[in-house]
Amino acid sequence: VLGAYGIQGWVRIKPYSADADALLNVRTWWLDKPEIRDVEMMQAKSHGGDIVARLMGVADRSAAEGLKGAVVQISRSYFPPLSDDEFYWVDLIGLEVDNLQGERIGTVTDLMDNGAHPILKVATAMPQDGKTHECLIPFVEQFVRTVDQAARKITVDWGTDY
Repeated sequence: VLGAYGIQGWVRIKPYSADADALLNVRTWWLDKPEIRDVEMMQAKSHGGDIVARLMGVADRSAAEGLKGAVVQISRSYFPPLSDDEFYWVDLIGLEVDNLQGERIGTVTDLMDNGAHPILKVATAMPQDGKTHECLIPFVEQFVRTVDQAARKITVDWGTDY
């Protein structure tokens, strides 16, 4: 939830998918603020790449602002089917990332969209200082060679020194 939309309790939501049909069509959402709970979605519509929605029990702008930062979730059973070369971001988080040379780069911690394509955020431990650093790898065919969800592994054409 990005914050309030208008003065009547609507909220603005940034979807993790370009296709937010599931979010628009499911009536019961789960919000994690203040704790995870069911919330009835009364109305929702696309609005400039975001979703704006009216939720049961959110009566005004102050209540909507109070939900800022909450994560909206829906049951996986409502997710649309994917083709063989598509992945839900949530399924990529936690996968190990190795390069073509068999070197471990790290673990996917998140993804972000830069407008042109998604980018993998990979946490990697640097042997020089033992600290965890973040590596950003474009999620495009040029760099991402295979995604094996069963083996929980992504193979990339990417050096360990990037």
